[in-house]
Amino acid sequence: MVAKQDTKAFGELVRRHQSQIRNFLRKLTRDNVLADDLSQDCFLHAWNKIHTYAGRGSFIGWLLKVAYTTFLQSKRKSNRYHEILEEIGHAEDINEERVSRDSDEINDLDKFLAVLSTEERAVMILSYACGLSHREIGDATDMPIGTIKSIIFRGKEKIRTKFEIKDHQYG
Repeated sequence: MVAKQDTKAFGELVRRHQSQIRNFLRKLTRDNVLADDLSQDCFLHAWNKIHTYAGRGSFIGWLLKVAYTTFLQSKRKSNRYHEILEEIGHAEDINEERVSRDSDEINDLDKFLAVLSTEERAVMILSYACGLSHREIGDATDMPIGTIKSIIFRGKEKIRTKFEIKDHQYG
């Protein structure tokens, strides 16, 4: 039904999954306003690409892939925008405004995620916050399962090292 662009069925899918998509993007971007915009863009992209969902794997896994791709496209555009601002000397103003706005909203999870690269942060969020399997994360990010496992291992090690967290299992 959804593959034929049934608006009522798609509306139900949005209702069911919008919180998870928004939360994933909020953790990934660390900017609630941007995440909300990207969430809307994600669902627009999903509506236009629904015919590509083949029914293999979970729908939320496919939708998270659309969200991640939407994020990456936005990041590329944003990087180019900041390059242009730097060329004309306005980048400092934008960065100062964002730091002051975001500093009030940082919690422990955000601090942990902040030490990770964008790719590591996305994989860790998909694994721990979204509960996807390694295979589903691989599908969402177009990475091999071995790479996903390595990224998770390295991400946990970065967090442990940066925050001097002892692994209780090994003493």
